[in-house]
Amino acid sequence: MFAELAMPLFDQLYNFAHWLTQDRSEAEDLVQETYSKALRGFSSFQPGTNFRAWIYRILRNTFLTSRTGLQAANTPLEVDEATETLAVTETPESIFLDHTDQKLLRDAIDALPLHYREVLLLCDVEDMSYKEIAETVGIPLGTVMSRLARARGELRKTLQDKLARRSND
Repeated sequence: MFAELAMPLFDQLYNFAHWLTQDRSEAEDLVQETYSKALRGFSSFQPGTNFRAWIYRILRNTFLTSRTGLQAANTPLEVDEATETLAVTETPESIFLDHTDQKLLRDAIDALPLHYREVLLLCDVEDMSYKEIAETVGIPLGTVMSRLARARGELRKTLQDKLARRSND
């Protein structure tokens, strides 16, 4: 039963762990520890409830109590290398601009406080519903919506400022 629920989420959990830690080895360790804790505590999982939110919450709590998580305010985020594959029709100029825009976005996400980055990544990268995010993070649904709106607003402002500065240079 545990394997049927947990194994399909492996890649998603790893991607989220990698976003949080920005280190492949630490992400692998975090996912391994998450699965270990989830397996040991599986008897506390209530059948019929949201397993995905339950295991993401274990991953999040494990990260926050880790050495890396304690320093999370300084944790930069990184786009998965798979998103940086190039199309055959791209020119050197478009490749350069695309890479520059990805770095700009990564830097803007890095500038967000952890509690904003977290809901933004769970919603926009992991495609979790607001309800799943609330269950995962352990906050009310209204707080999820508020944090997400603030995160997107700060991200938009940061990107606009950086793009304006770039166009003025």
